[in-house]
Amino acid sequence: MSKVLVHSLFSDFDINLFKAGKHYRLYEKFGSHIITVDGVEGTYFAVWAPSAKSVSVVGDFNFWNDQEHQLNVRWDASGVWEGFIPNIGKGSIYKYKIHATNSGIQTEKADPYARRCEHPPKTASIVWDNDYDWNDSTWMKKRKQNNAIDAPYSVYEVHLGSWKKKIEENRSLSYTELAEELVSYVKKMEFTHVELMPIMEYPYDPSWGYQITGYFAPTARFGYPEEFKLLVDTLHQNDIGIILDWVPSHFPDDAHGLGFFDGSCLYEHPDKRKGYHPDWKSLIFNYDRNEVRSFLISNAIFWLDQYHADGLRVDAVASMLFLDYSRDEGAWEPNIYGGRENLDAIEFMKALNIEVYQSFPDVQVIAEESTSFPMVSKPVFTGGLGFGMKWMMGWMHDTLQYFAKEPIYRKHHQNDLTFSMTYAFTENFMLPLSHDEVVYGKKSIIGRMPGDEWQKFANLRLLYSYMFTHPGTKLLFMGAEFGQHNEWDFQKSLDWHLLAYDYHTGVKNTITDLNKLYKKYPALYDKQFDRDGFQWISYDDHENSIIAYIRKGNEEKDILIIICNFTPVPRTDYKIGLPQDGKLVLVFNSDDKKYGGSGIYNSKEIKITKDNWHYREYAAEINIPPLSAMVFKIKK
Repeated sequence: MSKVLVHSLFSDFDINLFKAGKHYRLYEKFGSHIITVDGVEGTYFAVWAPSAKSVSVVGDFNFWNDQEHQLNVRWDASGVWEGFIPNIGKGSIYKYKIHATNSGIQTEKADPYARRCEHPPKTASIVWDNDYDWNDSTWMKKRKQNNAIDAPYSVYEVHLGSWKKKIEENRSLSYTELAEELVSYVKKMEFTHVELMPIMEYPYDPSWGYQITGYFAPTARFGYPEEFKLLVDTLHQNDIGIILDWVPSHFPDDAHGLGFFDGSCLYEHPDKRKGYHPDWKSLIFNYDRNEVRSFLISNAIFWLDQYHADGLRVDAVASMLFLDYSRDEGAWEPNIYGGRENLDAIEFMKALNIEVYQSFPDVQVIAEESTSFPMVSKPVFTGGLGFGMKWMMGWMHDTLQYFAKEPIYRKHHQNDLTFSMTYAFTENFMLPLSHDEVVYGKKSIIGRMPGDEWQKFANLRLLYSYMFTHPGTKLLFMGAEFGQHNEWDFQKSLDWHLLAYDYHTGVKNTITDLNKLYKKYPALYDKQFDRDGFQWISYDDHENSIIAYIRKGNEEKDILIIICNFTPVPRTDYKIGLPQDGKLVLVFNSDDKKYGGSGIYNSKEIKITKDNWHYREYAAEINIPPLSAMVFKIKK
């Protein structure tokens, strides 16, 4: 006989919201919860399995016997199985043994809502509480201004398993160690935010975390859930925001995961044309199912609520938007209007963003979206998808393609650089140089740069300077900030030994100073998504491969002048038109000797004269170093 007591955390209202796809706090109900009933402490379990004939909790407390603790199915046709098991508490290991109604199939599944999972390759769930005393109230009170779209937003993208390793022990750093070492490093580098590649529990290391089985549990690879909270807390105490990679696009078909959960296609779409991803050999969520939408949006809210995340970067949005994504002709079915858009996924994303920004108006949801789908970062009420920002993949591809060319040929490809400004303000764009650009034979960022060693590093500093002065927020993958030569390998630590060499230290110092520059001058962030914040001075000097532009802030005095020379030929007395009188004062030069540059031209102040040039009333003549970016402010 089952030793499960009848008990429920669900009200009728909860069930109605769940069935309608409108319950966005399901983690408060589903899963395992340590509670006291009639003076007895134990654990309440609840799981959604509408195609089940019976559901048992099996674990280390009942020798994995499915006859001991059989849950009770609710009377309301919700498909929810639940019950209270006395004397089971924190640390108990368990799964759900599910017998399907018609097929006779049995599955043994990890809890979709588990707060903690066993360390891979083990796959069971662990009963856990949510106790943690947060110390980040100062950050939480002011984070709305730190996460605003008119604030400096410079992101350091990190894969926790390979950022740094304890070589002698051949292991990655723990959450606790990262709270000390990673936080200290990011603070010194002056980044405003960290983005973590998925930390939700995943079974397969080579997936980098993008094939998730434990959506509500930080991976056990690096420690306990409260230790991950310590990492978040420490980042916040050091004025650093945290963005989590989030994957609502697909999930693996591992036996203990969400796939074929109760003997039916419960979380995945039953039609393989909509429910199976051919590239990743994974299953696609059924966005048409109300309960699945509730699960996913509850998961997004969970990380913002329970873990104080400052934002979510939503992975693979393009694969969700289009029914024909990576599919051959005939392998997909058009929507009801004959189009290729996945209307259910679009409605899901709109509902997600409405709920997130309504509940957490001080965070950001960022779309990794690689197509020209319109209005991704525009509000839902105007017809947009409602994201706060979108990755600017076109800028990334065009810019890296341009920099890979020998400088002598760049004059024929200047449009690769300038083209981004034709669409830069159609979305709230983030400029990404992410992990995807340093794997699978693409080479590292510095590995793409042409020329001898000096030119490679000068090109790299120029690329980063152009990136930080281009409109939009910024993202840089770990290792790129000091010019790692090797491609990223998730099994190995970054090549920290390179910082013993001046060129690599010079790149690191360049990034630090660019972050300082970005945060110091409102011209670089006040209007980073606004056409009024940018003006060309000169974009058509193809022969010299030079561009010059103005960045503007809200105040009239907040303007910066940027000049980039994409060749190794220095230019003397190069004239540019300027908007006002006074003196040009140099505030940044990527060719400075402290970065590993030549240092040949470093005039601190340059007189502006009344002289019509570039359709402006004033002008100045500047000596421009080779392969460099210079940033000036105007002193009246």
